[in-house]
Order: sequence, then C-alpha cells, then structure tokens
Amino acid sequence: MREPILDVRNLQVEFSGDGNNVKAVNGISFQLHRGETLGIVGESGSGKSVTSLAVMGLIQSPGKVSGGEILFRPQENGQPIDLRTLSPEEIQLHRGGDIAMIFQEPMTSLNPVYTIGFQLTEAILRHRNITAGEANQQAIAGLQEVKLLPSDELIAQQYIDAGTSPQDKGQLARLVNAHKAAILQRYPHELSGGQLQRVMIAMAISCNPLLLIADEPTTALDVTVQATIIDLMRELQQQRDMGMIFITHDLGLIAEVADQVAVMYKGKIVEYGESRQIFNNPQHPYTKGLVACRPTLDSFPKKLLTVSDYMNVEESDTGEAVIEAKSPESPVQVTPEEVKQRLAYLEEQPALLQVRDLKVGFPIRGMFGGTKRYHMAVNGVSFDVKQGETLGLVGESGCGKTTTGRALLRLIEPMGGQVIFEGRDITPLKGEPLQKLRREMQIVFQNPFSALNPRLKVGDIVMEPLLIHSIGKTKKEQRERAGYLLERVGLSADAMNRYPHQFSGGQRQRVCIARALALNPKFIICDESVSALDVSVQAQVLNLLKELQSEFGLTYIFISHDLSVVKFMSDRILVMNRGEIVEQGVAEDIYREPKQEYTQKLISSIPTGSSERVERRKKLSTS
Repeated sequence: MREPILDVRNLQVEFSGDGNNVKAVNGISFQLHRGETLGIVGESGSGKSVTSLAVMGLIQSPGKVSGGEILFRPQENGQPIDLRTLSPEEIQLHRGGDIAMIFQEPMTSLNPVYTIGFQLTEAILRHRNITAGEANQQAIAGLQEVKLLPSDELIAQQYIDAGTSPQDKGQLARLVNAHKAAILQRYPHELSGGQLQRVMIAMAISCNPLLLIADEPTTALDVTVQATIIDLMRELQQQRDMGMIFITHDLGLIAEVADQVAVMYKGKIVEYGESRQIFNNPQHPYTKGLVACRPTLDSFPKKLLTVSDYMNVEESDTGEAVIEAKSPESPVQVTPEEVKQRLAYLEEQPALLQVRDLKVGFPIRGMFGGTKRYHMAVNGVSFDVKQGETLGLVGESGCGKTTTGRALLRLIEPMGGQVIFEGRDITPLKGEPLQKLRREMQIVFQNPFSALNPRLKVGDIVMEPLLIHSIGKTKKEQRERAGYLLERVGLSADAMNRYPHQFSGGQRQRVCIARALALNPKFIICDESVSALDVSVQAQVLNLLKELQSEFGLTYIFISHDLSVVKFMSDRILVMNRGEIVEQGVAEDIYREPKQEYTQKLISSIPTGSSERVERRKKLSTS
C-alpha cells in the first residue's frame, strides 16, 4: 500500500474580528494518494477554499491555522513533513514546486502588465536551476501539453497548407519557432477565459508537482470549455501520477472528476467516501440537498428542491450547528399535457417583443486608427417573445447572447434591424421617450456585487428607480414599496439599512431582482443571473423568478450557457452561435432531439455525474 502524499489530521483554521473567533475549518481530516483525486464540495462559506489555502500556507491575518497537522510526503515512502512547522522561506521551497494550485478566476490570478511567457518562465526559474532559454522551452512545452499550442508537427503542417514550401526545412523551422514564441508575447487580456485557465494549468504543472490543488477552476467558464478543462486535467493527472484536490460546489461535476469526496458544511466534513456512492446514495441531509437542488435535463419539476427542504439548522449554546434531518416530498413534475396547454395558451397571446434582423457590430481599428471592419457580434437575429413567456437564450461565451439582450434594451446601439415592443419600434427612441420605456423593460445582470453601488444602502438602491421615475407620492410610500419588494424576494425589511458587502452572493442577487421589480416592468432580461451562485442558492433564485413571473405576469428572456438551467426556466429556447440563431424550439424538444451538433455538444457538456455522458462528450469533441 502506497503511503499518502497528503495526510491532514484534525485541521483547524480560525478568523478573528470584532472580538469573536470564527472557526472556518473545524477539525477536519483526510488523506490523498498519488494518482488519486479528492473532491471537496460545499457551498460558499463551508471552508473548502480555506482548507486549500491552509495546505498551501497562504492563510493570512486575521486568520490562522490554530490546530492539527498537515503532513506532506515529498518523496514516495519517505518521511512526511508537517507543513505547519515550516518557516515562510522553507514552505516556499515546496509551494509552486512540489505543491501547486489553480485558482478560481484566472484573470485576477495573472498579472495584466506582464506577458504570458514572463509569468510562466518566472514560475519555472523560481524552482529550477536552468537558463532563461531552457525555461522558455519548458514554457512552450507546457502550453503544448495543455493544448493551448499545437505540436510542432501540426504547426508545420499549417504553414505547409498555407503555401510554405515543405522543401525549405530551415525556413519552416524558423516559422514554427516564431509561431511558438508569439504566444509567449501575448498578454492575459488577449486570451479567452478557457485559454487563460490553460495558462494557469501550464504554470501549475510546470515544475512537475506531486500535489495539484484546483479551487473552483471551471466555475467562471462555459459548460463546453469547462468540460474540455476537466478532461484535460484528468488526462494530465493520469500521465503525471499526481495527487489532485478538486474543489467545487457542484456535486454533478465532482462525480465526473473525483475518486473520493469530502462534503463540507460550516467548517466540518459531514460526509466522506467514494465519489460514485456519495453521488448515487448520499447519507447526510446536506449532501442529499446538494444533489437534489441542481436542475437536470431528465426531469421537469414545477419547483426545485433546496438544502432547506432536507434539513433544519439551529445553533447550540456552544455555537455549533445542530442539524435536524427532514424528508421532503418528491417535487411535483410538469406533465406533457400541462406543457401542451401552456404552449397553446402562449400561442394565443400577443407578441410583447418582436425582433427583426437585429445586427450589432463592434469596430476593429485599422493601422492609423480608422475603422477597418466590424466584428458582427449579432448578425441578423429575428424572434418573437409572447406576453407571459420565458424565452431561453443559450450559447457559449462570445456567441452574442448578452449583446443581443443589451441591444434589446438599447444599452448597446444596434447597427440595423428593428426591436418592436408592444407594437412600437423602439430602435429610434432617444432621450425622455427612451427613459420612459425603461420603466417597462428591466435587466438583472450576472454579477450582483458589481451591479450594486457599494456606497448606497440596499433600501436606497431599491428606491432609486422610484425616485428617478417619480413613483410614489411621498418618501414614506417609496420606502414601504422598497420594503415590500425586499420581503417578497426573501429578505427582511431590516435589510434596507445594510450595505451590499454585508450580504452573500445569493442575497445580493435578490436585491438586484427587487430593484428590477420596483417599477412594475412587463419585461425582464435575466443575463446569466444565477451562473455565479452556489447550486443551492441558484435553486432558490430560480424558484423565486418563477413565482414572481406568476404573481406579476412577467415576461422573461433568460440568458445562460447552462442548458439545464435554461430548460427548467424556459418555454422555448433559442441556441446562438457566432452571432446567429442556429436552433430554436420548445425547451423539451431541444433537449430530447437536438438537431444541430453544436446544441448536442452543449447538452453533453453539462456535468451530471453520468459516465455515459462523459464518453459521449469525448466522441463529440473528436468528431
């Protein structure tokens, strides 16, 4: 039996502030062997990221590792080292070399003022006694290993296909080397999210680590890019025989990645065992809630279950969480007959919004600053949205779905086409007529923190639209309206006196929804409004949006890259790719019988824990 490379025993991490000590990690233990993946799953605040930072020696004041052991074995069958006992200089010898980490947001992990090549070689030179030229070669080899760069043979073939003479081997070799060197000269902002994450992986594996920690490495990525990154990490781990800790809040993703799973809740591991068993037969009520709250493509519930449906939590005299298990009833499913009735009802409704040949382009500047050409982000899109309908808009990043949504509200000026709202062409509107229109059309953005003014109290944020549009006779009436809306989205009226930073991500998104409802709009665009939330909070917000639609008669365009979420919310779905609609139809039909290979790829990329879906995804990626 091989000895574990990492053995964490009774780990405790505390944060102090305002005279209180908070145990972010409260006595957890686990082991990890080479070639094995341990998944750590839990909601925000469960302690999973703090655990990884403790292993890396990155806990900073006011936090501290207050107890336990972190035993790391740098040599197989050698003596373990307690990382807690090392000085900052000693732990740096291991961090980045023997132990590497991939963080959640690659754009904030990479320095925007340095090239990709500089940052890659910096990591290599820090832990390897080699020349700068050798470090460059290792950096290029790393980018090829993570498939950001093709192999030398494929690069050469591309030049041959482009007309370079295959007989001139010297010139061909110089072109290949120049092509490889060019990627090292690019800056982070010149790469997509998926490409940046590949750079982060290349940096992490550049020194051939024994242990790789991946902290939510795919949360900000499209499902197709996420699937590619997951497959890549699994392949690299097997090739290098690394131990890997994979941290996420998505149990469906964990089931496809991990061998063992630790489920964390409020600083403790509440369930630990084999991945497949925990996913298929969870024992703890918290784990059951995490599994159940994610919408699936194979069911059509009227309402999603949440973690609170599976347990009650009370605080003991010592501050410990006391969990009482509940047995929720199975969610009521929408029947095929009910779907037909709703679609027939919507068919009889007037079109609230009509879009005709909408075009949005962004200028690409020429050599002397003039506009050389336009990149068409939206290229001739046409569709209708019926009153009371939810229309899903799905596709990868860059497909044009967000640009379409913003053009409908005139937050981006279209180059051509018409947007007709309640029978009126709104594309020529400007000034006061456009401002009045905004009362009827609202948007909920993806990132609730950046969408809320951090200097305003929540009450003032919700009241602001009422003040701008002079709704409410008195300040008291406006405050009462704001308080009612906050209560309606699941917050207390007391929240009015608090600032955005005092709320969780899910609570901030509820504030954004309350603000969007303040003017009694008829039409709301939800632009990736749940993609940044934990799956349990996501379920709560999705249920809320459905309830509000029924209560206020709202019409939605629901934009997302996650087809399972869109299917739960939507009556019909439009699939976008490269600025065009490539497929559209009833939500259930799109899932059951997708006609386009692009749609099939989106569906197969959604993490469900199914090994069959993983194999299907691999076949689509190689076809």
